[in-house]
Amino acid sequence: MQKELLEAAGGGYRFEGVSGGMTSFGGSEVLIIMSKKSGVDLSGRFQYRLLATSKTSTMQKEIQELGDNGFEYKGQAVFDTFIGGDEIVVITEKDTKAELKKLEYKLFATSKTSTMEKEINEGSAAGYSYVGVTVGKTLLGSSEVVVIMRRDQKKY
Repeated sequence: MQKELLEAAGGGYRFEGVSGGMTSFGGSEVLIIMSKKSGVDLSGRFQYRLLATSKTSTMQKEIQELGDNGFEYKGQAVFDTFIGGDEIVVITEKDTKAELKKLEYKLFATSKTSTMEKEINEGSAAGYSYVGVTVGKTLLGSSEVVVIMRRDQKKY
């Protein structure tokens, strides 16, 4: 999927949206929408990185590494894995013509809404803004809410 994103970006297409879920064929897919504006040449201007994992600790580390290198969160989705749990897919984008802007990310994951509310409030108080949410099934069969927040890297 990342290869397809990069190929489309090389042809002047830009990411617009992502969705994950069941297909009419009974499988699970992630659908990515990209568009190309007529008269505007964006060929190779945008780079994309796709993160996919069932472990939120892995996702936190990987999305922060991308934030350190100027990649901006663009969207997320969840899809079923063949082993029974869900995998989070996050799409990030970097404008190669823009000044490097480092970003900090916080990923919160819990099955309790009261815990999530507390973590979001703490993140907001520390200068983070909400960027996305998904709800997925863990390997143990319970539901988990995953929220990603972001702020510019600077001293708070």
